[in-house]
Amino acid sequence: MNADTDLLVIGGGLMGSATAWAASRRGLSVTLAEQYAPGHTRGSSHGSARIVRRTYDDPAYTRLTGRAFELWRELELDAEAGLLRMLGGLDFGDRHYLDAITAELDGAGVAHEILGAGEAEERWPGLRFEGRVVHHPQAGTVDAVGALGAFHSTAAKRGARLLFGRPVRKLSVVPGGVLAELADGSTLSASQVVVAAGAWLSGLLGTHVLLPRLTVTEQQVFHFPRLDPSAPPWPSVVHEFGNGIYHLQGGRDGGPGDDRKIGTHYGGRATTAERRTGVISPADRAAMADYVRRWMPGCEPTPRGEATCLYTSTPDENFLLDRVGPVVVCSPCSGHGAKFAPLIGELAADLVTGADTLPEMFKLASHLR
Repeated sequence: MNADTDLLVIGGGLMGSATAWAASRRGLSVTLAEQYAPGHTRGSSHGSARIVRRTYDDPAYTRLTGRAFELWRELELDAEAGLLRMLGGLDFGDRHYLDAITAELDGAGVAHEILGAGEAEERWPGLRFEGRVVHHPQAGTVDAVGALGAFHSTAAKRGARLLFGRPVRKLSVVPGGVLAELADGSTLSASQVVVAAGAWLSGLLGTHVLLPRLTVTEQQVFHFPRLDPSAPPWPSVVHEFGNGIYHLQGGRDGGPGDDRKIGTHYGGRATTAERRTGVISPADRAAMADYVRRWMPGCEPTPRGEATCLYTSTPDENFLLDRVGPVVVCSPCSGHGAKFAPLIGELAADLVTGADTLPEMFKLASHLR
């Protein structure tokens, strides 16, 4: 088969776009096919603010965050664009979680400090804490939509072909590579394919690759305005409490002025990519407003913006990334993948070029035990 391109990437979210960037940097001919317009809000890669941080209770992820930061800076230089806003990070709540992340930060040599609740409240007026608070400076936010633009522009500069509004309806493994049939009746052939289709991945790959169970949930996020938008910005916060609360500077998503984007890591509604509703639960909105009154008195407890997004999660929340023949499965998901996007692109490009640099926990075999 005379392939149209060395590599076809299906999915133009953060992971697919990062793969196109990484592969094009290695001189491969790349075609990216995305079913919607750039920066669409139907999946998991939209918005202008996602948390980046070093705090994990797993040494492998702690180490990988360091390499991811290096690659974010490479992307910023490549695209001549600022994407990271380094405001620091705070973790508090469950004692066992704090013990674990502190041990991993120590082991990785990541600068951090342990504060008492009162000391943290004095340093960041308008926030409330309990117990110990772990502060580390190498944290903040990344502009997700800005990152998509940076990945796309730099890949295109190196010759990548970016096809938006071109859904792939069927993927076939054929002699010499793969053949993708698009909704408009056209086809694309490639020597290899990376499928980074988020909540649509199982539908495209279910007949080609034995996958672990991937659960799609619809998560809710809210934007609460700060009472004093002229005050210094707060760090990103992870509160190991209830369904796992996080909040961060809201970027452009919450409307004009300064606000806090807040959500829960667990407890989303089970759904599919096609059945998501986009509906906010009044009970969840009220519960989040109660949380803001208790823990974030520096915010107005009435949200001025709210939205939903999709998580696609593996049973153990480890990323899924591996190669089967000419097909690379790319689902670094489970609600914590965005901060790793340029690293995932590098790892996927490694698989395409024959290298095996994957952590064992990402591989299909680890997920299918």
